[in-house]
Amino acid sequence: MKILFFGRHFTYFRNFESVLRGLAERGHTIHLAADRDESTGGLQLVQTLAAAYPNLTYGEAPPRAADDNAWVANHLRLGLDYLRYQHRIFDHAPTLRTRAQDRTPAIFLTLGRLAQRFGEPVRRLFAGIVRRLERYVPEDPAIGDYITGHAPDVVLITPLINLGSSQIEYQRAARRLGIPTALCVWSWDHLSSKALIRDAPDRVFVWNDVQRREALELHGLPANRIVVTGAQNFDQWFNRQPSRDRAAFCAHVGLPDDRPFVMYACSTLFDHSPPEAKLVVEWIRQVRASRLAHLQNIGILVRPHPSRLFEWDDIDLSTMGPTVLWGRNPLDPVSKADYFDSMYHSAAVVGLITSAFIEAGIVGREVHTVLEPEFEDNQLGTVHYHYLTNTAGGLLIVGRGFAEHLAKLNATLGKPRQEVLERRRRLLASVLAHCERPVRLTIPVHDRERHLLELRVADALAQRLVALVDLDAIPLVGEPCAQRLDRVAMPLSDGNRTNLNRRQPERERAGVVLDEDPDEALE
Repeated sequence: MKILFFGRHFTYFRNFESVLRGLAERGHTIHLAADRDESTGGLQLVQTLAAAYPNLTYGEAPPRAADDNAWVANHLRLGLDYLRYQHRIFDHAPTLRTRAQDRTPAIFLTLGRLAQRFGEPVRRLFAGIVRRLERYVPEDPAIGDYITGHAPDVVLITPLINLGSSQIEYQRAARRLGIPTALCVWSWDHLSSKALIRDAPDRVFVWNDVQRREALELHGLPANRIVVTGAQNFDQWFNRQPSRDRAAFCAHVGLPDDRPFVMYACSTLFDHSPPEAKLVVEWIRQVRASRLAHLQNIGILVRPHPSRLFEWDDIDLSTMGPTVLWGRNPLDPVSKADYFDSMYHSAAVVGLITSAFIEAGIVGREVHTVLEPEFEDNQLGTVHYHYLTNTAGGLLIVGRGFAEHLAKLNATLGKPRQEVLERRRRLLASVLAHCERPVRLTIPVHDRERHLLELRVADALAQRLVALVDLDAIPLVGEPCAQRLDRVAMPLSDGNRTNLNRRQPERERAGVVLDEDPDEALE
C-alpha cells in the first residue's frame, strides 16, 4: 500500500513515529511531505526514519501558488474560522475568539457581531454562505500534479486545522483524484482551539470520546467518519524505565542528589503573551522565599519549550539556588530518554498548559499549575484546559496565585510516595478511559490501530473511500490506550529522498500569508 502523509512541517510527524515505524515494518510504502520549514528538529526525525526504512521517504510538498486566488481563499478561510469561534461553546474561551479576530478581515468581524447578536441560526447561515464562496476558489493544478506523481492509495494529513490553513488544498486535490483522505488529529487541543474542518475527510482519527464529541459538535462531521484510536504519541511513556539512576541523572544535569527536585515544563503560549521565562523566574523567587518545609532549598529543573528558547537568552539562573535550565525537544532516543528521566526522577511537575501534564501523569507524578493574571488567558481562555481540571476530580492541581499554588505543591511533596502514585493511577485511568474501547493501560495501542487502518485502506482500494469497520470485531491484542493511532500512517514509494530548501517567502509575497499560526502548539 502507498501512503502519502502531509504534515505542516516535519516536526508534526513526531506524534506518529510509532505509527510510521509499525507501518514501514509491515512493508507499506510511505512518503512524508512537508510544505514549510521548521527549526525544532523534525527534519532529523524523518531522516532517521528514512535511514531505518528503505520504504519510507520524505520530501517537500508544493505550497499553493501565491496568486490572487490564494489571497481570496486565505481571507475567506480566516473569515470562516472567525465565524466558527462565535459558537456558544467559545463563550467561556474569549482568548480564542480574540486570537482569531486579530487576523480576520473587517467584513467578517461585522458578520461575527451580527451572529453574536442574533444567535446560532444566523451564525450557521453566514458560515454556510462563506463556505460556499470559498469552495468556488479554483484549485492550484500543481498540487494535483504532485499527488498524481506519487500515485498514493490514501492521503493522510496533519494537522489541517490551523487558522487559515491551506492544507485543505491537498485534501481537495486528493478527493478530486478519487483518493481516500484522512485527518490524523495531532494534539489534545486541536479540535477545540484551532480552526474549522471545512471539508469532511473520509476518515478523522481522534484520540478519545472527548475529541469524537468535538468533531461532531464543533465541526459537524458525520459520525460514521470518526474513528477513535487512542493517543499513540503517549505509547512510549508506558512501561518505560529510566536510562540512569537518580544520582547519575542529577550529576548529569547539575542538581544535588541529596534532595528532591521539581520539574517546570514550559509551554507554547498564545501570540502576544508575555514571555513565560518571566513567570518562571518569579516562580523560582517565590519558591526560594517560601518558608514551607518541603520547599526549602528544593532542586528545580526548568525545561524550556523548544519553540521559545530565545526567551532564555539573557537569563541567568545560577544565582537562584540549585536550579538548572536543561532539556531539548524529545525527537531522538537520547532526548526522549532525557525527557523521561526528568519526569521520572522529579518529585512533581509544574507548568501552565502543556501536554507534559498528561505525560507526567503517566509516569506517576503530580502536576501543578499557578493562575497568574498575565498568563491565565492561556489556561482559562481555552477549552482543553478544563479537561485537565474537570476529569475525575482533576488531573491538574490548580493554585490561584503563588501562595495557594506553593501551599498545594508543598502538600504534594509531603505526601507518601504510594499515596501520590495511587491518586495518579486512578485519575489517569479516568482520563484515558475516554478511549472508545477500554484497554489495559500497561499495553500500547499502535498494533490495533495499524490493523484497523490497513482494513480501512484495503477497503478503500475497492470502494475508493475508507469504509466503516466494526471496532468490536477487532480483538484487543495487548496495546495501551495510545497505540491504536499507530495505524494511521501509510506508505508511499518515492525513491527520491529530497533535502529540503523551502522558500517560504514565495508563499507570503504580496501580503498572502497561508497557513500561518504563531500559536501552534508543539507541546
